Amino acid sequence: MAFLPQEIIRRKRDRRTLEPGEIGDFIRGVTDDRVSEGQIAAFAMAVFLNGMTRDEIVALTLAMRDSGDVLTWPGIDRPIADKHSTGGVGDNVSLMLAPIVAACGLAVPMISGRGLGHTGGTLDKMESIPGYSVTPDNDLFRRIVTDIGCAIIGQTGDLAPADRRIYGVRDVTATVESIPLITASILSKKLAAGLQTLVLDVKTGSGAFMGADDDARSLAQSLVEVANGAGLATVALVTDMNEPLASAAGNAVEVRNAVDFLTGAHRDGRLEQVVLALAAEMLTSSGVAASAEAAKKQAMEALASGQAADRFGRMAAALGGPADFVEQTGSYLPEAPIVRDVVISAGGHVAAVDTRGVGLGVVALGGGRTRPQDDVDHAVGYSDLAPVGAVLETGDPIGRVHARSQDDADAAAATLVSCYEIAQNAPSTRPVILDRIAS
Repeated sequence: MAFLPQEIIRRKRDRRTLEPGEIGDFIRGVTDDRVSEGQIAAFAMAVFLNGMTRDEIVALTLAMRDSGDVLTWPGIDRPIADKHSTGGVGDNVSLMLAPIVAACGLAVPMISGRGLGHTGGTLDKMESIPGYSVTPDNDLFRRIVTDIGCAIIGQTGDLAPADRRIYGVRDVTATVESIPLITASILSKKLAAGLQTLVLDVKTGSGAFMGADDDARSLAQSLVEVANGAGLATVALVTDMNEPLASAAGNAVEVRNAVDFLTGAHRDGRLEQVVLALAAEMLTSSGVAASAEAAKKQAMEALASGQAADRFGRMAAALGGPADFVEQTGSYLPEAPIVRDVVISAGGHVAAVDTRGVGLGVVALGGGRTRPQDDVDHAVGYSDLAPVGAVLETGDPIGRVHARSQDDADAAAATLVSCYEIAQNAPSTRPVILDRIAS
């Protein structure tokens, strides 16, 4: 029978369950342009409104994975593992996590994305490092992962190309917020990377894509069930994003924060909890550590010995960055012309932070993008952000703004002040790790 994409769309429109073969045919049509953008939009809206069963999402994920290359890792005798975050503000976890677990015995081919909207992107942060290339060829990518243990790069044109086309349509047709489509989009790329295990960091709160805890848990459950159904052993942590995770939000400022973490110069408390928890999950699920306690001990030893920082520096150099980047970070990262404290007019406890607002403040400075083709100013952002619960006196800073001009600095300072709620009473505490979902 001839392939008729409109018939598959009709079946999903009418709340019918699609067969794996139908889903495979549709995705092959997306890949070879037999399916139009209008038909992709109609399919996405039908899924958005009517959902998909677990088996349908597995079939969609595998079809999108198979739309391009699937990497293999011959000659690597260590487990192949990765982590994915659903995105937030001050979320530079990948920059520390990949070298930490690489130093503990994992191979981490980390294929990351760029920032869009209020959330930051790992690739934009890494490109703050002069010369760092996020688009190596597959041979260099494999060699770095084999020799160093980790490489943080971007998605190549040959990995899950159907996902890239479908996402471009979803982004302009109000169908992004669909758990089946989010699940397939994330996991198709991870499966194409040839992973053996995956750990997910699903954010919830004012700075997260999923603002409500129940929505974040639903997404985490879908991701775990579908990944395991597709043969990829996966665990998810649901973590709090009701304040920036690091005390920095931007690109170069987050890279400096990450290097300080790796060298021990400074470690934000909530950030350290998330990094160590994800490291423990990666090491135990890969069989490198027998327990979470043993895994955290290994991770701390990798930090204390300097091995994690060394892996980061070697990775940066192998991908085109300076050979002494870790040792001379301040000499290489771009710096904004205007750097100044943002102070409060009345003292008290930091009761809450509009984290999305902080992220949008970075975008307004030029440190993020509203369109994929926008350029990013790597030097701008916020640093030294006061955490929830901090006790401040009148005139104390809540953070520091890094801006291109005085006008930009004034606007960014006003934005940051508006994002901070100062109260006379101490706020109730909320754990940073809210849930663990393994099946």
